[in-house]
Amino acid sequence: MSLKRVLVLAVVLAAGCREETPAEPLSSLKPPPLPVLAAEDARFQVALAEVYGEPVPGKALRVELAGEAVRLGGERFVPSRPEDQARLRERVKGQGVLLVPDADTFLAQTSELLAVLRDSASEVWLLHPDAPAAYPLVLRDEQGFQAWLAEAAPGKLRIIQRQDGFELTTSVGKLPGPDANGPSVPVRGGKQDIVTLRKGLGKLKGRFTTSEDICLVPSFGTELAQAARALSGVYVAPGEPLFETLCFIYPTPRAPAVAEGG
Repeated sequence: MSLKRVLVLAVVLAAGCREETPAEPLSSLKPPPLPVLAAEDARFQVALAEVYGEPVPGKALRVELAGEAVRLGGERFVPSRPEDQARLRERVKGQGVLLVPDADTFLAQTSELLAVLRDSASEVWLLHPDAPAAYPLVLRDEQGFQAWLAEAAPGKLRIIQRQDGFELTTSVGKLPGPDANGPSVPVRGGKQDIVTLRKGLGKLKGRFTTSEDICLVPSFGTELAQAARALSGVYVAPGEPLFETLCFIYPTPRAPAVAEGG
């Protein structure tokens, strides 16, 4: 074979081995997934995250939670009782309220209380259980949440707080995490990963730059204290939230039982 034919054949083979660079898929427009954790990393305790929020409001009424009951000053209320609802409504009417969670009160136990505060208090704050930080909340029940989702606005960002972690969801789908079928930010060592939650929310803010609000949607079996800890992830520094408005979703109170023959 002549040297010329050998050179031509080498050029053809080299061209055939070249891989074409594919065009970027449309999915690249979405925020990139969060980093994949190594299997051994997922077993260990999460890195400690700084607790950020707003200064604790000094003049707000402190409503201390204890399961089905709450304490305000020297008074005890059980908001599921209509007579206590009426008394509590009068006490908080037009006032700022600071919710002080205990370790064992679940969101499902607070529906009547939060409904009263939404309708009567001038503003509602949730205290972080581990640090002097608080979070101003816009309270919405399930119906109010659906109405918010139906609004014609970009983003509709929400944090779905589940037992296995946080699902970061938008109007165009969720932010992928280490497992495509799992939460965006899984728990690590049985604890919330606030560090990674902040990173994920930062990605969403970078994609939806005009979104000014975000909703935290805890499962109804979540302790209110755990929900307060999650809200720290919305802040990147003291007094510096990624989103201007924090919306908090609570279960719609059950309708009062109707007595037989009534």
